[in-house]
Amino acid sequence: MAQEKLSPMMQQYLNIKEEYQDTILMFRLGDFYEMFFDDAILVSRELELTLTGRNCGLEERAPMCGVPHHAAESYIIRLVKNGHKVAICEQMEDPAEAKGIVKRAITRIYTPGTLDLSDSSSSEENIYIASVCINGDHTALAVADISTGELTADEFDDDEDLNILANELSVSGIRELVISEDVSGNITEKLSEHFVSPFIDSVDSSYYRFEPCRNIVLKHFGMTSLVPLDLEGKTEMVCAVGSLLMYLMDMQKSEPGQIRTLKIKERGSCMQLDRSTLRNLELLETLYDHEVKGSLLGVLGRTKTAMGGRLLKKWLREPLKDAEEINLRLDAVEALKNDPVAANNLSNFLKAIYDFQRLTAAIAAGRANGRDLIALRNSLAVLPDITGQLGYTDSPLLNKIAEDIADFDDLHNMIDRSICEEPPHVITEGGLIRKGYSEELDALKDSIADAKTWISGLEYSAII
Repeated sequence: MAQEKLSPMMQQYLNIKEEYQDTILMFRLGDFYEMFFDDAILVSRELELTLTGRNCGLEERAPMCGVPHHAAESYIIRLVKNGHKVAICEQMEDPAEAKGIVKRAITRIYTPGTLDLSDSSSSEENIYIASVCINGDHTALAVADISTGELTADEFDDDEDLNILANELSVSGIRELVISEDVSGNITEKLSEHFVSPFIDSVDSSYYRFEPCRNIVLKHFGMTSLVPLDLEGKTEMVCAVGSLLMYLMDMQKSEPGQIRTLKIKERGSCMQLDRSTLRNLELLETLYDHEVKGSLLGVLGRTKTAMGGRLLKKWLREPLKDAEEINLRLDAVEALKNDPVAANNLSNFLKAIYDFQRLTAAIAAGRANGRDLIALRNSLAVLPDITGQLGYTDSPLLNKIAEDIADFDDLHNMIDRSICEEPPHVITEGGLIRKGYSEELDALKDSIADAKTWISGLEYSAII
């Protein structure tokens, strides 16, 4: 293609596309995200959109299709679930004020393991992405869910092989696996022997160099040593965690601020069930119909919150082995069984709780809107009732949970004072902050209202 003959805007598109060849590039033009050339042909076929064309400076028009920017989420979700990566290219300046071509840049890349858009998955399903580091006989795995802020790490002994890794990925429901391009072929072949492979993204081996990984892990968690993170001397685990954080930064184009803690997995504390066992015992779904109804999860799955639903699935996948821990849970169940009033009260309180994990993750990632903040406020308002009820139960485990719930009165009151009761869905629409919270903001709003009144009066005078 003779790129010098292309229009300046199309040259800009191709220059950005050159850097993101493995993605479908959604290019913002006004109120639409447009796709061109091969991307347009692919997307029009998969999403059943009309394929049109655009003059681009060549004799033939460039194939083009587009979607409205305000409704793009549903299209992105469909493309990613079909196994594609989608890069979002936004206008970085107001077209009315731009001199020449509007500046554009990639602001986000969506993949199966980073698809944290609303309605992209069931509220009781985790969106897991993993990175594996293999160095000779040593293997480490890091797993994250950016929609909840979870991050765990695991390592395998010298005498263990990729079969255990494959089982771990299969059982946990990993949606995307990040691996070094140096070993991707071997791992892909091995994984395909055990289950349908997740979306696998092969990255440059530089992602797994120890020093850069160590530095990003220390910087992200605000540490000067690996000791507090229990990563000292665990080279492969540091590389697995560091590479995953780097990858998430590349996809989100920002620090994954929703991830604030790292949990080192203690595999000896839980049973390691393989996929065949989960399937044959029908723990999570029925054997033939693959339905939750009729499985053990279908019988037990009466949780009142999405967080509880995700936790219950995790507990069923990884049953406890420690008798003391098991008895603590059983004692908690018995305490609530013997006190139906407390059990009913807790059930009603939990119904008013929104998904804390995903709310706080969205806020930390800078994706929250006013309605998220109101949901957080309403959830915080119920916590004193829950802690009070848990504290009166005859269960050491429930009492400990009550003690661990912090006092969020200041945060609740700040949101209550500052955010209006029915905020707009998009924060840039305005009208988010309550009147009376900021004198300066109120004065600006009043001046705008006065100016509009003055202009209206001037227009009326001109008419008469």
